[in-house]
Amino acid sequence: MNLLAFNLPLVVLLPFFGAALAAWASRFNRLGAAYASGLITLLALALLMPSAPLPFHDQTLIQSWSWVPDLGLYFAFRLDGLSLLFALLILIIGLLIIIYARYYLSQKDCMGRFFAYLLMFMGSMLGIVLSENVIQLVIFWELTSITSFLLISYWQHRKEARQGARMALAITGAGGLALLGGVILLGEMVGSYQLTHILAAGDLIRAHDWYLPALVLILLGVFTKSAQFPFHFWLPHAMAAPTPVSAYLHSATMVKAGIFLLARFFPALSGTFEWTLLVGGAGLITLLIGAYTALFKHDLKGLLAYSTISHLGLITLLFGFGTPLAAVAAIFHIINHATFKASLFMVAGIVDHETGTRDMRRLGGLIHYMPHTATLAMVAAAAMAGVPLLNGFLSKEMLFDQAVIASSYSHWALLLPVLVTIAGLLSVAYSVRFIKDTFLGQPKSELLHTPHEPPRFMKIPVDILVVVCLAVGVLPALTVSPILETAVAATLQTDVPDFSLAIWHGFNAPLMMSIAALIGGVALFLKRDALFRFYQLHEHIDAKSYFQSSLNALLKLAKGVTESFDKGSLQHASAWVIGTSLLAGIIGFWHYSGPLIGDTPVQSVDTLTVIVGLLGALAAITTAIWHRKRLVSLIVLGAVGLVIAIGFVKFSAPDLALTQLSVEVVTIVLLLLALYFLPQASPKEINRLRLWRDGLLAAASGIGATLLTLSVLTRDFDSISAYFLENSVSGGGGTNVVNVILVDFRGFDTLGEIVVLALAGLGIYSLLQGMTLPAPKNDLHGRLWNPDKHPLILQTLTRLLLPLMLMVAVFVFLRGHNLPGGGFIAGLIASVALIVQYLANGIDWTRHRLQVDMHWVIGLGLLIAIATGLVMMALGYPFLTSAFRHIHWPVVGDFELASAIAFDLGVFLVVVGSTVLSLVQLGRLSHSSHAESTWKS
Repeated sequence: MNLLAFNLPLVVLLPFFGAALAAWASRFNRLGAAYASGLITLLALALLMPSAPLPFHDQTLIQSWSWVPDLGLYFAFRLDGLSLLFALLILIIGLLIIIYARYYLSQKDCMGRFFAYLLMFMGSMLGIVLSENVIQLVIFWELTSITSFLLISYWQHRKEARQGARMALAITGAGGLALLGGVILLGEMVGSYQLTHILAAGDLIRAHDWYLPALVLILLGVFTKSAQFPFHFWLPHAMAAPTPVSAYLHSATMVKAGIFLLARFFPALSGTFEWTLLVGGAGLITLLIGAYTALFKHDLKGLLAYSTISHLGLITLLFGFGTPLAAVAAIFHIINHATFKASLFMVAGIVDHETGTRDMRRLGGLIHYMPHTATLAMVAAAAMAGVPLLNGFLSKEMLFDQAVIASSYSHWALLLPVLVTIAGLLSVAYSVRFIKDTFLGQPKSELLHTPHEPPRFMKIPVDILVVVCLAVGVLPALTVSPILETAVAATLQTDVPDFSLAIWHGFNAPLMMSIAALIGGVALFLKRDALFRFYQLHEHIDAKSYFQSSLNALLKLAKGVTESFDKGSLQHASAWVIGTSLLAGIIGFWHYSGPLIGDTPVQSVDTLTVIVGLLGALAAITTAIWHRKRLVSLIVLGAVGLVIAIGFVKFSAPDLALTQLSVEVVTIVLLLLALYFLPQASPKEINRLRLWRDGLLAAASGIGATLLTLSVLTRDFDSISAYFLENSVSGGGGTNVVNVILVDFRGFDTLGEIVVLALAGLGIYSLLQGMTLPAPKNDLHGRLWNPDKHPLILQTLTRLLLPLMLMVAVFVFLRGHNLPGGGFIAGLIASVALIVQYLANGIDWTRHRLQVDMHWVIGLGLLIAIATGLVMMALGYPFLTSAFRHIHWPVVGDFELASAIAFDLGVFLVVVGSTVLSLVQLGRLSHSSHAESTWKS
């Protein structure tokens, strides 16, 4: 098998598997997580490199596998110049961050958790930049929001970390929802969700009536993720994350995801007045606000955070111009910003690491203690300021040039050169402050300890990035021109315009603007006291406070609505649901003038059916009458489930009957364990008005459901069941239609259901872990509980039954594709067999003999189920496509081999793991609570 045939998905998925490896490695060696993360990143680079030359030869590599082709969904990846540039930034800077973080994190920090989060974030970013299918892109987009939330809140004990993470997740998550709506509109306009088709349909998209709604929705996703005005305020509060995280998020990842999307959709969406107004306007405002605010921040990371906002605004403004040369400048500044911003954040981390503070008011004179670090910081800050012979100067010159060109479009545009020069001036001022207040002057006596140079390998990542800043600034044509041209060609989807990366273009307007920015910035820094006093007048205006007040108002509204409908009573909540359903039914039939009952004759009713139906109705009524006696009502309720199972048998649904019986047993055990901690009798109902209300609602809903059922079943209707009956054998290779539907036709639904089941099991386990509840000492009549918790007869019987029940489970599992059975039913049977052992013999006795961690059983089941689908995709079929073949064995005879059995095995393991994990945890809670109660008495 040619590994390069699917190297792009491997590059994306490898960090996710590496996250588990890093967490596991840290259990044996604290530094093992760092080494594992570095190796995983190098391996991802190695997998990417064989395909890297293709974009340089004007070739786009697309690796695609069918998922749900009828809906336009593919598991598809794309490598062109733009995605290659971002993938290299993500992986190379990610590798440098991993090396740096290995020395940054303290002994108290959990390295396994940190590097697991970092690798998951890396994989999410790679998924964004390498996706060919835009729906898949949005999925990875949301994964970056989730994983960045984990990274920002890494120091969970800090309040600001938790608040910053929640704010980032709320804003970027909402933007992701808008982005999903935008790409769906885009796909509907084009008729495809593949980027290849979308990028080629720019004229169609811009002329479509849905262009503006799609543009607004996509830009909401872009602006929230890349911290553009008015969503810029979340980014500085993400500084509560460890500095390696900040360096990674701000230079090559998180906030660059929005910028990447601007570049990716540039040929499809740009070139209109709306694009220029929205993108260019937001970029210009963000550029100025970020640059202005950065000057006044005393925290090193705060200054760098607002400078990041400003530079992101600069790139957005360039894309907003909408011209090919502006796109060239934007892509070039993406590269430059990644290098100098990552190095500056790492310098800030070194300063914090060595001095114990990031407050510039307490720093100063560090060049005397840390000359090497100070030199690196000066070069990187000079690049950020746009000093000649450094990379930042070249891209900033291109910005000034594009601003001058754009100023000729209208009278309002005449302000553009002035505004971008002011932004450049402020950039110089905060860069000078970063160096002057941190490294120059006399050392302060407020430091916790005498600083010194960090370990060598903590400086090496900064060394590399600073050398790149210098090399690109001096020799741009040799160092950056090839990758820049390739990325621009992929961005524009057309020929690259002529551009020059020469250091000297003569005396022109952009050069004069650069000189004005440099001189003005230094002068502004020297005379900054008056500006600081002016800033203090409006320093209290903070977007965070407006966001928090809006959030509080929303929560208050939600609480008010909730309290209006939820009175803490199950009856009250049920009344609203049932009453609303009745109202909807009445409205639906209000304007209907035809007969309520159709012409199709109903089946004749035999005596046995009437008897069973009456028994079910009697059991339901008895449950309602005896509901105060909770144990009795639970037993009677089991009779209702039994009648339903008999009904399934009556109508030839043996699979459903088996499932109902198995679920009934598990549910009864679950409720018995829960009832142990509840009062054994319900309180008396004293409100007769509510009793009448509930009775009327129950009667009305029963009559309504009956009439609706008769109305539907007495009319002819087209059912999808005929399709499944006709294609079960030919399409799924099985005669058990129900099982074929679950593991083949609707296998993806089943996969989602077992994922939910696994999460429910793990959630119950986590919620009950370590919990102790007061247990009742006697029953409803005051009698003490039987001290014999594990009767001998029950122990003996259950031990004899265990192998028999497990054999039945295996039998039901193996026959499920052609006869009643399957993984879900077999899983429930096996779960009951194991649960009975715990109940009869005790948790300790059973756990000592059944040394299987159900967490691993759940994980293995999910892994097998997902792998079944991925294998078929690797073979070129849609996800979870089933393959089968009949073979003849000498003794056994004809035997069917189906890939669906592997998926069914995953279902089986998840059902067993989740059910046993949940019920045993409840049983353990009951056991410990009862033991504590006995000990106290």
